[in-house]
Amino acid sequence: MHGKVVLISGAAGGLGAALCQRYASAGSRIAAMDLDAARLNTLIADLKQRGAQTLALPGNIADAASCQAAVTATLSHFGCIDGLINNAGISQRSLLRSTRIEVIRQVVEVNFFGAVHLTHAALPHITAQRGFIAAISSVAGFSPLIGRTGYSASKHALHGFFDSLRSEVEDLGVSVTLVCPSFIRTGIGAAGLGGDGAPASSVRLTTGGESSAQEIAERIFVAIAKRQRLLLPDRTSRLAWWLSRLAPQRYASIMKRRVSAEFDDVRP
Repeated sequence: MHGKVVLISGAAGGLGAALCQRYASAGSRIAAMDLDAARLNTLIADLKQRGAQTLALPGNIADAASCQAAVTATLSHFGCIDGLINNAGISQRSLLRSTRIEVIRQVVEVNFFGAVHLTHAALPHITAQRGFIAAISSVAGFSPLIGRTGYSASKHALHGFFDSLRSEVEDLGVSVTLVCPSFIRTGIGAAGLGGDGAPASSVRLTTGGESSAQEIAERIFVAIAKRQRLLLPDRTSRLAWWLSRLAPQRYASIMKRRVSAEFDDVRP
């Protein structure tokens, strides 16, 4: 990865920052995109102290024009794009009956269409480099998760999109990796949207064991280098994958028992 140009969205957050640091340590040149300009500037300063070549790209992935501008700026600054990691996203925690439709639309716009916008803009340039594309999905992208209907829908959509995209580009030398972690210590869960669109800070989190962002970033780095199609980077995600397929009712029962305590109104 030395000298390769990697565009990472949601770069200033926990996992995004860890990915930037991991690729920078490998000698990659980092194009870092994030909505939070202040946190992005802090990240860029840290990367430069580490000796990395970097480019700050403040912008909103939910806006297609902003994504195109980020790609254009990356090409202008570095001359190419070798890889894209679609990491930006928002969480949502509320039962559907207590959720405004606008909240679900917002989550899908960011988590799904944000990745679509950036991938569509970068794809010709990544193809020219025979590079890679990765998308950070979730256990919620392949199995049900109570109180996350909008979030889960957005992540399920990523799988359909990127699995299908892989069939279009793998013969052109482009790898596509889907990453499905369970719980990471990044704070995204605590910052998730509630049913009214405000932060769901009053919801009790029951996630249990969490991996560090650095641990997951390392596993993502290795999986992408191996051109792996699917990464289940922790024990919980691997158990969820197999149990949800071999014993879906058992999985649903365990999941509801573990997660439903977050919601006072989970019962009819």
